Amino acid sequence: MSTSTSTELSLRVTRVTWEAAGVVGLRLSSGSPLPAWEPGAHLDLKLPSGLGRQYSLCGDPADRLHYDLAVRLEDAGRGGSAEVHGTALVGRELLVERVRNHFPLAAAESYLLIAGGIGVTPLLPMARALAERGAEFSMVYCGHRAETMAFRSELAAICGDRVSFVDTAVAPRPDLKELIGGLAPGAAVYCCGPVGLLDSVTEVCAAAGVRCETEHFAAALASLDDSGGEAVELELRKSGLTVVADADTTLLQAIRDAGVDLESDCEEGYCGTCETRVLEGTPDHRDVVLSNAERAAGKTFFPCVSRACGRKLVLDL
Repeated sequence: MSTSTSTELSLRVTRVTWEAAGVVGLRLSSGSPLPAWEPGAHLDLKLPSGLGRQYSLCGDPADRLHYDLAVRLEDAGRGGSAEVHGTALVGRELLVERVRNHFPLAAAESYLLIAGGIGVTPLLPMARALAERGAEFSMVYCGHRAETMAFRSELAAICGDRVSFVDTAVAPRPDLKELIGGLAPGAAVYCCGPVGLLDSVTEVCAAAGVRCETEHFAAALASLDDSGGEAVELELRKSGLTVVADADTTLLQAIRDAGVDLESDCEEGYCGTCETRVLEGTPDHRDVVLSNAERAAGKTFFPCVSRACGRKLVLDL
């Protein structure tokens, strides 16, 4: 189950480090203990320009004085990574609006962690936590050129021979069927990286009957179904309003047009900011945030991209 800490914090950038080619690390500090977090968590960060972006926490949850992030420069991104890489941030105060975890590390008999590129960031704290508790686990970290792969030495120190580094510029990609098919009963796979990797891992896990948890970044958005479909009637129970979102209007926009303020950020189904409780009706989930269990429960959804299975939803708004 996802968790959230809604505390708004003003934190100072106290350190910027070069973690790998094209990857910088940021350390945020306040001088006093910060809200606790667990492996898999990310935070919403407001950059100096006003842009809001989500970054996985990649430090040690036991360190309550700092939040550590790593940001890869994305040439085709929406501007957030370019601002982080191109701005003198040390000493700047940045606003952290919330810390959330849609990718928690749950109990399992054993674990396989699969990282692709900058997808290593949420898996690094997981590897540390599993090593500290003496859990049975292994990790595969893939990247195109070794010099672009952040935290290699740290992972080697944490995991020892339980981590395999695969430079796909010079070596074949790992055989996922062999990796996953060889797992013991009760194992869980945690994967974060490009959408192609996530899709492949999910498919292989489903065929093998292995539990799979994935974390998506913006690169996964190309896989989203952005068709509008049928009009949807929304009953906003707290507000006493009923609105209709036609096929070309997002549910989020229809809610706002009715005068109900609902916070959002990416509006593309991956940041989780506009999460809304569903009181009645069945959502048509089109986000890349919720787990399979959360989708099946139908108690929450993201109106920026999702629709309805049917003509009506009753929302806790």
